[in-house]
Amino acid sequence: MSERKPRLEDSFGGSVETNIPEDAIWIDECFYVKKTRFGLYTSILKEPLGQHFITGATREGVITMTRWHLMCLQEGTLGDYTTVIGSSVVSGKL
Repeated sequence: MSERKPRLEDSFGGSVETNIPEDAIWIDECFYVKKTRFGLYTSILKEPLGQHFITGATREGVITMTRWHLMCLQEGTLGDYTTVIGSSVVSGKL
């Protein structure tokens, strides 16, 4: 059985930015970074518009990891860096 390659959608949480600022600085024409109310930084994707992507402690770290993550998805190598250790799926009838 061949394993499915990770897709962009696999990296999404549930948050979508609804208010994109007019003065957002788009990095690589793909994403911008905003500071959260908790003092962290989150990258917001241009496509799909407003999708929250990577969150981290520093703006530079979020930019670096967002670029790396997108590059790995584009090259199809993200699976080389991904390991599933356990499963949180409950099987059987509850």
